[in-house]
This record gives sequence, structure tokens and C-alpha cells, in this order.
Amino acid sequence: MTPMSAPVGGSRPFLNRRLASFGTTIFAEMSALATSTGSINLGQGFPDTDGPAEIAEAASRAVLSGRGNQYPPGPGVPELRAAVARHQQRFYGLSYDPDTEVLVTAGATEAIAAALLALLEPGDEVIALEPFYDSYAACIAMAGATRVPVTLRPHAGAFALDLDELRAAVTPRTRLLLLNTPHNPTGTVLTPAELAGIAALAVERDLLVVTDEVYEHLVFEGAHTPLAALPGMRERTVTISSAGKTFSFTGWKVGWVTAPPELVTAVRSAKQFLTYVSSGPFQYAIAEALDLPDSYYEGFRADMARKRDILSAGLTAAGFEVYAPAGTYFITTDIAGFGERDGLDFCRRLPALCGVVAIPNQVFYDDKAAGATQVRFAFCKRDSVLQEAATRLGRLGRLSI
Repeated sequence: MTPMSAPVGGSRPFLNRRLASFGTTIFAEMSALATSTGSINLGQGFPDTDGPAEIAEAASRAVLSGRGNQYPPGPGVPELRAAVARHQQRFYGLSYDPDTEVLVTAGATEAIAAALLALLEPGDEVIALEPFYDSYAACIAMAGATRVPVTLRPHAGAFALDLDELRAAVTPRTRLLLLNTPHNPTGTVLTPAELAGIAALAVERDLLVVTDEVYEHLVFEGAHTPLAALPGMRERTVTISSAGKTFSFTGWKVGWVTAPPELVTAVRSAKQFLTYVSSGPFQYAIAEALDLPDSYYEGFRADMARKRDILSAGLTAAGFEVYAPAGTYFITTDIAGFGERDGLDFCRRLPALCGVVAIPNQVFYDDKAAGATQVRFAFCKRDSVLQEAATRLGRLGRLSI
């Protein structure tokens, strides 16, 4: 019998080697810091107000009428799958069969995990745009694949993709491109030329593409273009989006995949062993949300653009170098002007300095030096909160930090 004092499995660590480098997420650390210090949390990207009241009422009706309180269908309730298909046609002219080409997931994070687990073999390479959202690296690792970063680099006040660098990153082992546009954390929206170059490369090298498009309705200049809309891309692209960012109900965890039947079938094969199903009543509510009039989407985008401008002005006045985001609800800044060289250390000290919490971008890089002085702020908060945060951040110029 194993003595109680001895660890199960002898001296082996419990966490498998694929996940050994992934500890507590930076979001958990910084949110806990915000709570313990009473600071304004501009780190984690969730709104501090709820979405449309009529959509919350739709969820309540679904619960009280018994719709979705038991297991919903594995692919998602028919009403939501049909609404997703209508949305893709309405906004992008993309036609998807709701029965065979749409899959409902537990948010976009599960969709990404299921797609990578389903489509990758151990030893495959995945190219992702760096800095990348932290779940990308973990999901690639869980699939036994290798991530290959291609870095978005600051240029003329924004971030840009070097298509030559992307092309050079492709090897015979490359299986898949993992893209995020609008891009979190930088706020970059890939240009038509960049999208065309990616599409041409994917077709030429016969690559699968998984696109994370959860900020599709938060493009401030121009309009969002799904990669699947480009020539040769629909048949090789798994498009992912979710309700959380567009309708400000992040806790409902309703996401979806649109792709050709064979790709949806593959993703569903993995997804069914993750959550199986989820968010039953909320699926009915989001089906109604997706059919909201254009005025909702336009107002939502305009409201977030105003919030972006409030925080951007405050950060600039405080002495940060600001990279103006073309999309998402995040602003990336550079702290080198304060004489700082370590964003993680800076973010850990920021609550004590001025009562604001942010996220260090370096945690989203394999090349930590490339993002060492970048710090991300979320602006999906009430105007009064952003204005107070700007006031507090303004103190930094008077401090010896």
C-alpha cells in the first residue's frame, strides 16, 4: 500500500508534459490583483454592463417555458443554427447549410480547442499570428502539434503582417493556419491585401485554416471580411465566432463554427467529448439576437468606438505610446517612454501606482523580447469607469516609476 506521505505516481509531476509550461492564466492573476487592491480592472475583456434587455428576456422565456433546460441537440438547437446561417448570408453573402455546415459550441474557446484537436496530428505544425491569445498555445499543445509564430510588428502606429515572413514559415509539416482578425490583443484588422496573400498561400500549399472572428462586429474603419469569402477558401476554412463579444453576454458561452460538412463533422467529433452540449436556453436567446436589426450592430460599434477614443486619449495624455486599434475592444500601448522594460513587472506594480489593472502582452509571445514593453487595456467598460481610469493613469507622469 502506498504510504500517505508519498505522492501518487512517485516523484512524477501530475500535469502532463504538454501542459507543463501553462500555469495560472494571466487573466486570473490580474483579475485577482484587481479585486485585492480595489483597482479598476481594464485587464480581462468583459463588459461591465449587460447586453440588450430583450435578449435577456428571451433567455428567461426559454428557461421558464422549458426550452433547452434539458440536453439540447448535439449540433445545437435548430433555431440557432438557422440564425447563424442567416447571419453569414446577411453580412457576408456566405451560404451555409444550417443542418450540415453549422455547429454550436460552448463559446469560441471550445470551438478552437475542438477544431485543433480534430484536425491536427502529433508533429503537425500550426502557424499562428504572434502575439496570440493564450488558449491557442495550450490547444495546439494538447493536440500534440507544434506552434510556429509569425509576428505582427509595430509599424506606423499599428501592427502589420509580413506576408514574406508568413510564407517562409510554411514547411512540409505545416498543416494549419490559425488566424485571429480582428486581432486580440493588438486590435489589428488584416487588410484586404494581407487576406488575399494568406488565401493564395493556403490554396497553393493546400493548408487548412481556422479563423477566430469573435470581434467581427467591432471593426471601426471599413468592414470585416471573413477569410472564407475569398476565392478557394470556403472549402478549407473553419470559421469561428461567438455571442459573447457582440451581445455582451460573455457568461453565456455560446459560440459556433461554420465550415463545409466534412470539417464540421470532424470538429463535432472532438467537441462531443468536451462539453457534449451546453447553454441550452441561451441558444434560443442568441438565435433572436443574431436577427437584431442593423441599427443594433451599428450602435454597438459606434458605442465601442467612442469608448476606444476616451481611453486612447487618456492613455496618450498619461504618456503611453498608443497603437490605435482598428478593431476589438482592446488598446495595446508601449511603456518604454516611462523608462520601463518589463511589462509583466509594470502590470504587477500598476495597481499600487495608480489603481488600474492591465495585461502585459509579453505573455502572448513566444519571443518575449518582442512584446516586453507592450501593455494591453480593455475599453469595454462604462464611460465613467474609463474616465476615472484615465484620471488615475494620468498620475504616472508625476510618479517616479
